[in-house]
Amino acid sequence: MKTRPADRSTNSLLPGSGATPPARTVYSVSRLNREVRTLLESGLGTIWIQGEISNLSRPSSGHWYFSLKDRDAQLRCAMFRQRNTLARFAPKEGQLVLAYGRVSLYEPRGDYQLLVELIEDAGLGALQRAFEDLKARLAAEGLFALERKRALPSAPHRIGVITSPTGAAIRDILHVLARRFPAAAVLIYPAPVQGAAAAAALVAALELAASRAECQVLILARGGGSLEDLWAFNDERLARAILRCPIPVVTGIGHEIDFTIADFVADMRAPTPSAAAQLVVPDAGVWLHRLAQLAARFAAAARRALRSEQTRLDALLRRLQQAHPGARLLQHSQRLDELETRLRLALRSRLAGSAARLDSAARALQAVSPLATLGRGFAVVTRSADGALITAAEQLAVGERFDARLAQGSVRAAVLERRS
Repeated sequence: MKTRPADRSTNSLLPGSGATPPARTVYSVSRLNREVRTLLESGLGTIWIQGEISNLSRPSSGHWYFSLKDRDAQLRCAMFRQRNTLARFAPKEGQLVLAYGRVSLYEPRGDYQLLVELIEDAGLGALQRAFEDLKARLAAEGLFALERKRALPSAPHRIGVITSPTGAAIRDILHVLARRFPAAAVLIYPAPVQGAAAAAALVAALELAASRAECQVLILARGGGSLEDLWAFNDERLARAILRCPIPVVTGIGHEIDFTIADFVADMRAPTPSAAAQLVVPDAGVWLHRLAQLAARFAAAARRALRSEQTRLDALLRRLQQAHPGARLLQHSQRLDELETRLRLALRSRLAGSAARLDSAARALQAVSPLATLGRGFAVVTRSADGALITAAEQLAVGERFDARLAQGSVRAAVLERRS
């Protein structure tokens, strides 16, 4: 029987074969596990794994330990506290999940495991993918464009709220509106916010509000919940109804970390229903303070204007009094009195001079007056027939009558004789 080379090689390594064995590389268990861990982590990187949760453990450290299994195999998993605090749900036994992480090895036991960084409900994963697909498609159509967003009214007098009339969201909204701006009226358009019929009901409520045009702004709201609970607000029909609505729409859906398709289409998104109520109305306290400031400024301006007008009025009154006919008449009357006094004085002075001159003239006249001459024994002789003054004897004939006026009385005589 022929011996195969493999047999010779093998036999040569057997004790007593006389051959020298090669140098040995001996691994410790720790070294082997460490190198296997390095190979696993560098060779596979991070991957998604789908499986059913089993053997779930939550020790006091806050870490989660569980296995993912399918029909034929299982995989140990660990999700440390700094990662699981970001999970959107708490996993349960038997739940089908999607886990994202890196393949590693737990060296002390030599167990290979998945170090989980993210975990999703497998059903939610399908919803999330549907959400992302619809979001990308509507964004490409321009439904989320900022330039089509409308500004909210500064002080609406009526606010429409589309939500469940029995949920916590409507109570929070009404409380905030009553506290911040009680002057605004609130009109509720009731609609279910969860379940198979919710999307169609929300669309109908939105279209009703748009057709009635009773409000200046609309709030589309519901409280928090899981992705399935909020799914009605990811409906394409609702997104397009928001786009068509002529009234600005503000969404307040879920909590701050929740985003829906309706949020992206709305004119403004608020993180909660209460925050949506704060966005649509001003703070009455701020308004009242501002109004008080404006009133004070207006009153001060009015006082300044009144003082200015009063000063102007006083100046006009003084000018009017100066230009008033009565004032001018008084001035003229005073002037007339002055002129009258001056005239009286002038007349008195002029009369006094005239009297003096008259006296002087009278005395001079008296001195040359025939009467004065008569008083000294002279007489004025006139012809009796015609009254002619006789200054010479030849003017009278002998026997002709003449009148002689004396200083006192007169006589009539006849010429007896003429003498030259």
